[in-house]
Amino acid sequence: MSLEQLLQRADLWRGGERSPRHPVVASGRPQLDLQLGGGWPRGALTELLSDHHAIGALGLLLPALAALGRDRWLAWIAPPHIPYAPALAAAGIDPARIIWVRPRTPEEGLWAVEQALRSGSCGAVLHWPQAPGAQRLRRLQLAAEQGDSLGFLFRPRRAAHHPSPAALRLELYPTAQGTELHLLKRRGGWATAPFTLHDGDAVA
Repeated sequence: MSLEQLLQRADLWRGGERSPRHPVVASGRPQLDLQLGGGWPRGALTELLSDHHAIGALGLLLPALAALGRDRWLAWIAPPHIPYAPALAAAGIDPARIIWVRPRTPEEGLWAVEQALRSGSCGAVLHWPQAPGAQRLRRLQLAAEQGDSLGFLFRPRRAAHHPSPAALRLELYPTAQGTELHLLKRRGGWATAPFTLHDGDAVA
């Protein structure tokens, strides 16, 4: 293979690029997309780390969920609160496209996440795990790749001290102006300096 042919490969990342050319789903917020290298990574896990039930994190996802829910299911597995249909509808999400799963045990919840990610019928799978092990996280990452789905795990900030196979890891801090984000890990790129998304930032 020649150097020119090698440079045309989609899975090759060159140091001058912000990120490799992996498929993404636009977040709906241009500033966030710029930091993420285009949007939320498709066919991959994203971890949103927060000690506030990830309310701000869920708000970040709404535009992408509205787009994904037009032709695929949105699975919510073990959310801390019942999804509020009027608020979701106001964000452009059809509540009829949501699958709400209430597992009896944490292990049952992780099993449901893996099946939903691998099925290929879910555009996004949202889960609030308690303490998933590294092996289970690797299984979820592989399932997301197989199902071409977006997996979102809402975890406490202390999880940042443990390694994870997730393609993207974001730490969130609520502020008076909006949400401060620390990009801990992203596919094909380096961590960046913290940045703030203001509550009034435009949604594309």
